[in-house]
This record gives sequence, structure tokens and C-alpha cells, in this order.
Amino acid sequence: MRVAYSPVYKYPLLPPGHRFPMEKYDLLPEQLLLDGTLTEDDFFHPVPLEEAQILRTHTAEYWTKLKTGNLSRAEIRAMGFPFHERLIWRSRHIAAGTLQCYDYAVKDGIALNIAGGTHHAFADRGEGFCIFNDNAIACNELLYEGKIAQAMIVDLDVHQGNGTAKIFENEPRVFTLSVHGENNYPLRKEKSDVDIAIADGTDDRQYLRILEDNLPRLMKMVVPDVVFYLSGVDVLSSDKLGRLALSKEGCMARDRFVFELCKASGIPVVVSMAGGYSHNLRDIVEAHANTFRVARRVYF
Repeated sequence: MRVAYSPVYKYPLLPPGHRFPMEKYDLLPEQLLLDGTLTEDDFFHPVPLEEAQILRTHTAEYWTKLKTGNLSRAEIRAMGFPFHERLIWRSRHIAAGTLQCYDYAVKDGIALNIAGGTHHAFADRGEGFCIFNDNAIACNELLYEGKIAQAMIVDLDVHQGNGTAKIFENEPRVFTLSVHGENNYPLRKEKSDVDIAIADGTDDRQYLRILEDNLPRLMKMVVPDVVFYLSGVDVLSSDKLGRLALSKEGCMARDRFVFELCKASGIPVVVSMAGGYSHNLRDIVEAHANTFRVARRVYF
């Protein structure tokens, strides 16, 4: 099982008490190695995005601001991170990881990124802890290279993939599905190809029924060459930024359903971790680790 990860993913420069749990990107690969889900040979180190690849999704003006650090306070506040050039370098590697997972997914059926799922980044700005939109970059690059003719983004993070929806609003070759909490961030939603907004307190049984009623039908309609799956664990009842009520077992059942459907359909799937903000860091790491454990059981 091939997994995108590099020490560059680490970003230790956030001030104490910052609400985004960056430590999970350090602890998750350690946990997966410790419990035997992965070995060192499973990891590959992404080569950072080239400028041309960035500019196929993001505007030249935005990229120049990132390169030069010429961002306003409001723009930095919207991103959610204190600005640092290392943050941009890190984000180039993470977005490249999602893109480079594609070739491994074609071979093995699945490939995963330890990070990614930065779906709040728009073409011209960053938002909500997202600098580059990794799934949008991957789709645009694969279309440009002629490797695919149709992509499908299955976004099951608790927050709507607003940046992704906006980037692809006029691109029929990328089908965007977002299943999200109706009362969660962002306050102003964009229009995905299909948005399924679900009520506060939705539990395992209700959530899985929604997936069963919609995802197989939509995949048959779209017939994608690849699925990009955002497996956010902020759907958990313990999440401090979410409003849903899934258990860890329900989250695993969700992942299993997506993986088994993609496998049965012969569609390669690229997985990014997206959000997870439970009060206890251990719960975040364990829930993300479960995605890798389920992937191994289904595919290997």
C-alpha cells in the first residue's frame, strides 16, 4: 500500500495553543508503523509541485502573493495559519502527494496521502487551513496530461468543499459531491454538482443510509476514471468543529463502504485525510489510522 508522506509535512512553527492540531501529521505515520499497518517501504516522498502545475488551478496573482509573502492580514487570517515560507513549501509537497498517489492507485486500486483534503482553497485565495487545493490540482493536472477523461471528488469531510465546488463549477469533467453538515462552516456554501447537507446530530445509521442511497447511483451516472476521496474524521461526535454524531466504528464503516464500492467498480481511489478536530488528539490519530487499516483490509 503506497502512502504519501515526507518529513516536510511537519510544521512545528505554529504558536502554542493554535487550534489546528498539526501534531497529527507527525503522530499518524508513527502510529501506523507501530501497529504494523504500514512499513517504511510503504511510504513515498512526494516531489514538490512545479509552478506550472500550481498555475493550472490557482491564479498567478495568488501564487505571487504566496511566493513573496505579500499577503494582507485579512488574507492570512482567512487561511488560519501564521504565514511562513516553510508553510508554502510544505503545502507544495502535500498537494503533490495527492497528485502522485494517482499512479499508485491505478496500479494497486488505492493510494493514500497522510495529509491533504484542502478543499477550502479557492483559485485565488486560501481559507480554512487550506493553502493549495490538492484535489483540484490533481484533477486539473491529470486532465491536462490526458491520463483521465472524467474525475469524481467524493468529499465526506463535515465541512462543504466550497473551494473545490467553485473551482469546478464550469468543468463537467470533474464531478463534485459534498456530503456535509448543513450548519457547519462555511457559512456561505458554494454549489457542488451534488450537495447533501445533513442535520446536526446525524448518527452512524442515518449517515450510512445517506451514502448507500446516493453514492452508488452517482458513481454509475458519472463513470469516473478515478475517485478522489476526502475521508475527514470531523464527522465524529467528539469533534469540536463538527455537529454530527458518528462513532469511530461508523467512520470505519463509511470508509469501508467507499472502498468496497470503488473496488467492485474497478475505479482507482486516491484518499486524503482532510479534517479532524476532536478535543483529544489521540481520538484524531486513531480515527485517521482506521482509514488506513480499512484500506489494507479491503485491498491487500
